[in-house]
Amino acid sequence: MADFHQNGNIAQFHNLRQRPLEELVYEIETFAQTRKITLVLPSLFSELEGPALGNILDELSKVSYLHRIIIGLDRADESQFRRARDFFSRLPQNHVVIWNDSPRMKAMEQRLTEHGLAPEEPGKGKNMWTCMGYLISCQDSAVMALHDCDIVTYEREMLARLVYPVVNPNFRYQLSKGFYPRIGDGKLNGRVTRLLVSPLLIALKKVVGDRDYIDYLRAFRYPLSGEFALRTSLLPDLRIPSDWGLEIGVLSEVWRNLGRHSVCQVEISDAYDHKHQDVSEEDAQGGLNRMSTDICKAIFRKLAADGTVFTANSFRALKATYYRVALDLLEFYDNDAKMNGLKLDRHREEKTIELFAENIMVAGHTFLAKPNEAPFIPNWSRVNAADPSLVAELKAAVAADEAEFAPMPF
Repeated sequence: MADFHQNGNIAQFHNLRQRPLEELVYEIETFAQTRKITLVLPSLFSELEGPALGNILDELSKVSYLHRIIIGLDRADESQFRRARDFFSRLPQNHVVIWNDSPRMKAMEQRLTEHGLAPEEPGKGKNMWTCMGYLISCQDSAVMALHDCDIVTYEREMLARLVYPVVNPNFRYQLSKGFYPRIGDGKLNGRVTRLLVSPLLIALKKVVGDRDYIDYLRAFRYPLSGEFALRTSLLPDLRIPSDWGLEIGVLSEVWRNLGRHSVCQVEISDAYDHKHQDVSEEDAQGGLNRMSTDICKAIFRKLAADGTVFTANSFRALKATYYRVALDLLEFYDNDAKMNGLKLDRHREEKTIELFAENIMVAGHTFLAKPNEAPFIPNWSRVNAADPSLVAELKAAVAADEAEFAPMPF
């Protein structure tokens, strides 16, 4: 069943479990015969030893409709890359492990730096960007899906529901965004969405006025989810941030390039849990502390690009408005948790709201102080324009790493 949120008119498909998984998969398999699907998994080596990734691979091993799986491996030395290749070898599908820290990939990064095109910092954004470039070089897939490698409640139905709207040729959707309830271990989770993004968007509407972009973001039930699928025709022109603003950045790019009627959101699970970030109050470069600042900057930049004028007074008013709205919403979340028998540490959440309020000012100050800061990694169309050989060289470097380093027992 689909419905439409009050703000933004983004189609929402709910998981009513009225349709057997086998029936859904059969349709996807039919579509995938002419519209090949590639799954991208950005992964840290440490996640190979975590509680989630083994089960994810077990579930993916049962997926018949994937043409390819691309694993982007970060923070791995040579022996760890070998172990990772062995770890992922259980996948029956065609798959490749991109060793982002290999000498060949570092040489590629140096080539990009010479053109002024290299991502400025490591992280999920850079990992995803590299995987996108590799997929573009393959020129054989119509749909790219992406999800994180830390989902401890992963089931293969999540992927089927995520890709269906964009692989179905009878639907017009170019991007499918996953959403789900953020409940785990008897607690109400999803702190950054609940305590930052939702009240921030309401506050922005009060401070800067009506903006279609604000309504668009508000239409998403979980805008920060790391699960989405899109048609690969979008990839060459897709600009993404390298920081924690990645998910907001992707939604913003689709808004800029396509508009809201090409976007849908799909409830992919009714039981979702993953690794939770620390708040890191004492470390501005870590955890939710850093994440909140990056997300604010991503939203401010997009609004500015659409013509919104920000001043120091704007951000002072925004901080005060956000703080009041966030506290009002917190009372609702507290009541909701009690009604459903969930735990919520109200004191801890108020302290987190105070931190996020300060980071709105930090993000605003950074935005005003560095107006020429590049907010995105250059898209692959620009890379190709600068040097048409780079995309082919990326594919060759990945193939050479795969050929040179044989796996060892894990």
